[in-house]
Amino acid sequence: MSITDKLKNPFVSTLLLAIVISGVLIYGTLKWLDSYTLHNKAVVVPDVKGLPLEEAAGFLVDRGLRYNVIDSVFSKNVRPGTIVEVSPSIGSKVKSGRIVFITVNALTSQMAAVPSVRDMSFRQAYSLLKASGFESIEVEYVSGAYKDLAVSIDLHGRELEEGEKVLLSAPLVLKISNGTRDLSQDEGIDTDSIESEVETWFE
Repeated sequence: MSITDKLKNPFVSTLLLAIVISGVLIYGTLKWLDSYTLHNKAVVVPDVKGLPLEEAAGFLVDRGLRYNVIDSVFSKNVRPGTIVEVSPSIGSKVKSGRIVFITVNALTSQMAAVPSVRDMSFRQAYSLLKASGFESIEVEYVSGAYKDLAVSIDLHGRELEEGEKVLLSAPLVLKISNGTRDLSQDEGIDTDSIESEVETWFE
């Protein structure tokens, strides 16, 4: 039987067609995988720590990388608005188009909820505010029936509500009742000694 006759055989022609189609599919799949994974092509994640986000964006885009800010922290030791962490880590080899996840230093101090201090002793209220992370606490005596009890927490002349969120660096005024004494005779409160005690309690 000649080759031509064999090719006319339905079984043989179907088998040959299946082999050809399989070869084309395998070749196409391998080429697609090479293209998808960018075979033998890699981009090194640049060192953008400490740079402002706008400046770092240029470095990343120039290298064919995308970026996404996923978190912010607050540190006094780092310039506001600069990058403090990246993932994948600096120096990692990734494919072009990869998203680099960025953590930046917040422009302002973090916020916290104002605790309830009403009717606490002065020392308890002051310690609670310090433990909550508030940095600037001024103490002011006001008229009140019971001596040395917390009355309110004010900010810029406004009484804050329990649970209200304010900046940790906000200048809070902790108002303490004076037991109806004459305000002009108050000797004031030594907040430095209180802070020393607070630090001792939390050591």
